[in-house]
This record gives sequence, structure tokens and C-alpha cells, in this order.
Amino acid sequence: MGAGVSSSNKIENEEGSICSSSRPGLGDIPESCISSLFMNLDPPDICKLATVNRAFHRASSADFVWESKLPPSYKFLANKVLKEENIATMTKKEIYAKLSLPNTFDGGTKEVWLDKCSGQVCLFMSSKSLKITGIEDRRYWNYIPTEESRFKSVAYLQQMWWVEVVGELEFEFPVGSYSLVFRLQLGKASKRLGRRVCNVDQVHGWDIKPVRFQLSTSDGQRSLSECYLRGPGEWVYYHVGDFVIEKPNEPINIKFSLAQIDCTHTKGGLCVDSAIICPMEFRERLKQR
Repeated sequence: MGAGVSSSNKIENEEGSICSSSRPGLGDIPESCISSLFMNLDPPDICKLATVNRAFHRASSADFVWESKLPPSYKFLANKVLKEENIATMTKKEIYAKLSLPNTFDGGTKEVWLDKCSGQVCLFMSSKSLKITGIEDRRYWNYIPTEESRFKSVAYLQQMWWVEVVGELEFEFPVGSYSLVFRLQLGKASKRLGRRVCNVDQVHGWDIKPVRFQLSTSDGQRSLSECYLRGPGEWVYYHVGDFVIEKPNEPINIKFSLAQIDCTHTKGGLCVDSAIICPMEFRERLKQR
């Protein structure tokens, strides 16, 4: 595209001979102007325009362009998932590119990245990062390997009277509205002759009383809801609650849980994959996965 437009375009005059045009082209736009334009575009659009010509490519790498795309709390996130010595030698574009990819932390039990368009955080917490009552007793719970989890394993409940899963996280989120959901499944999936099958023989007790979901934050936000678990053999995203971040660069503590502690009956056959925090408008995307 850039190669076809230059400040010395050749045109044909009235007599049919070739002469040079002095009309300006894209290559004549100052890089500083291009960079200023890029500050008003989304990162995917910047990357597309960087292929126009060399001037656009150089302008697309300016630190101030990419710093404007990073959230104010990006240093907290970068220190969380990147080594400090690496950050000092990286450009802002490289930091943005790295943070836009899934990065694990806390021993590989959590995964986080920046959404490329909104600059907000998406964060996944594996079952191993959650406090599960009775998880140490294999008569009740087991960790089972599976390719259906991004963490390659899920916690599986065989049978128990008291079911409680609790999570806690302290984190600096960019300004915005966020939702927290649990990814759960009734039944244990496996592969048989190359096909997915789900054993639901141990699924019981979830239709008697609803599960209670709770969320609270250190700045006083709270949410409580109840619902019955549904859809044996399918991964379902259960909404726990929403919270709003109004001030950047301030850590917030989030506590959340699911519980079915009615001891009049046992429950079983539940897979706990993860808890997910994502921008509120992304919740519908999760249902499509």
C-alpha cells in the first residue's frame, strides 16, 4: 500500500509524455503526526496501519503511543508476571504485547492478560488456587487431569455432605466494571474411542437445595445469589457477582464462594475448574465457549 503512493508519483501529461508529480503522499506525513493519530486508535488498528510504509511502522512503535494503551496499573501487572530486570529493557509496545498474552503467576495456579481492545483485565483462577473443604481427603475430592481445562486439571467431588469452595484475591484492576463467575460441570468427562463421554453416575443432591454464591470486596461491595446446578455433562458459567473499580493504582481484596452446606443430604459428581474475573460485557462471550 505504502509502496504505491509516494511524493514522486509519475503521471501522464496532455501530450502523452511521463512527468513527475509533486503532490504529497503518505510518506510525507511527519512521524510525530502519525503517532498522535495512533493514540486515538485501538491496538489492532495500529498494528494494521503499521504495514502501510516505513514511517507508519516507526510511528507505531513510539513509547508514548503504547503507554496510552496500557492501564494506569500496568506496572503492578507487569511486576506480577514479568521479571523486573526484563521490564527495564522492554519498550512499551513489547510490554503491551506481552501483557496481552495469557501469563501465569502464583505457581501457575492463576492466569491473567489484558484485553487488546478495552485494556481491562481478564483473570482465571484454577481449582488449585481455591480453598475447598475436604480437598485433602481423597474419599471426597480428587484432582483429575483433563484437556478441557486451561490448567489441565479440575477438582472432582465424589460425595460429601458439606460442599464449600472459597477464593480470595488481592489485585490492582484497571478502572471498569467486572464480573466473577465459576466454571462448573456436573459429571466427569473423558475420551472413549476418540469421542467425549461424560459419566454422570455420581451426580446427585444438586436438585434438592440451591447452591449459594457470595462475593464481597474490601471497599464494601457485596453480592449474594442462589441457583440450582444444571446441565449434566456440560461446562456452565455460574455468575457469582459484579464489582466496580473506580480508582486506579489501588489494590482491592475480593472474597468469593460457592456453598451447599445443607447436611440433610449428600452431594456428588461435581467438577470445579476455575473462577474467572472478566469485564462485565465479556460474560456473554464465556457462554459461547
